[in-house]
Amino acid sequence: MTSRIVIIGGGQAGGWAAKTLRDDGFDGEICVVAEEEWDFYERPPLSKAALLDADAALPRLFAEEAQQALNLTWYRPLRATQIDRAAKRVHLSNGELLSYNILLIATGGRARLPGEAWGKHPQVYTLRHWQNAQRLKTRLTQSNTLAIVGGGWIGLEIAASARKSGVAVTLFEQQPALCMRSVSGEVSRQLEKIHREQGVDIRTGCGALELDDHNGLPVIHCDGKCETFDAVVVGIGVDLNLELARDAGLKTNRGIVVDAQGRTSDPAIFAAGDVAQHHHYGLCIQSWAFAQNQAVATAKAMLNPDAPGYDDAPWLWSDQYQHNIQILGIPQPGGKTVVRDNALFFSLDDGGRLTQLVAFNDARTVKLAKRWMAAGRDLSDVPLSDPAFSLMSLR
Repeated sequence: MTSRIVIIGGGQAGGWAAKTLRDDGFDGEICVVAEEEWDFYERPPLSKAALLDADAALPRLFAEEAQQALNLTWYRPLRATQIDRAAKRVHLSNGELLSYNILLIATGGRARLPGEAWGKHPQVYTLRHWQNAQRLKTRLTQSNTLAIVGGGWIGLEIAASARKSGVAVTLFEQQPALCMRSVSGEVSRQLEKIHREQGVDIRTGCGALELDDHNGLPVIHCDGKCETFDAVVVGIGVDLNLELARDAGLKTNRGIVVDAQGRTSDPAIFAAGDVAQHHHYGLCIQSWAFAQNQAVATAKAMLNPDAPGYDDAPWLWSDQYQHNIQILGIPQPGGKTVVRDNALFFSLDDGGRLTQLVAFNDARTVKLAKRWMAAGRDLSDVPLSDPAFSLMSLR
């Protein structure tokens, strides 16, 4: 009988795993090792409401009463420094040893920086934790100019929030297009159009950036230009916290290799969230939906080896200005993109199957597209680009 489950990580994946374990009847001890002092909270609001609302509170994952009802044993703020698989023990940064029957690794990632100097400058910010958002919000109220390094989803969301606050934004992206690793060129161009219309100065295809200082303010050198800003936000992705798993000898690739049930190469250890490599796509999916739903499926499998595995298509969303943007699936090389009203972007493979839909302000079509994907429907002869054609007829 499993008496103690240890969860390493106090983020969304760890939170949903803990709640699911209790919801499914586990009455043993659940220990959570967390580097932050807060209860479980959501990260998506950090680039939106947490920056815009003067009185924004911690975006708790669960209401305080529901959190208390989980009856967790917290080890915080602490880090797990080693996993002893033979003894089934976790070494903590304060010297304690924590034994487990089943272990869940949900360690997430840390913000990536271009170099050491960036992390040392007081006016260079990242946005990964609640305290990061609090610091950046305070600085934005004192700023006229902001540089954003990185034209991915987090950079674009911060750009939108800063423009809403009246701050002038310059965005630097080394790739030739925005979000180009995750969406088609047609979507990249639409994103650029939206942000330029809001006054964002976008510099794509820029060379290597160098950071300097002028009277305490960050200076960015790029392509022969030298510009001073009140603050700089770096949003160039994350480095996954895989060291624990690697040092313990677990199988890793881009992330921790898991099966559909979240099980690692050690049957007593599971992984969830950002660090868990999607068993079908071979990628680490950094999204709110994956952190929640894959963790739920994994927690169920921790209690019941016959529980169904996680099999959802990747899905994420982004709020920018007045737009809700939903991204379902991953585009495949060599496919084609069909555009409808500059609001729906269908990426199809050679067989006419939908590999990705990017929808601007159209949640209903996303629901339809999930069915098409699951069924492997051939859409090659469907007039997707014709606004007069009813997509609902494909239900």
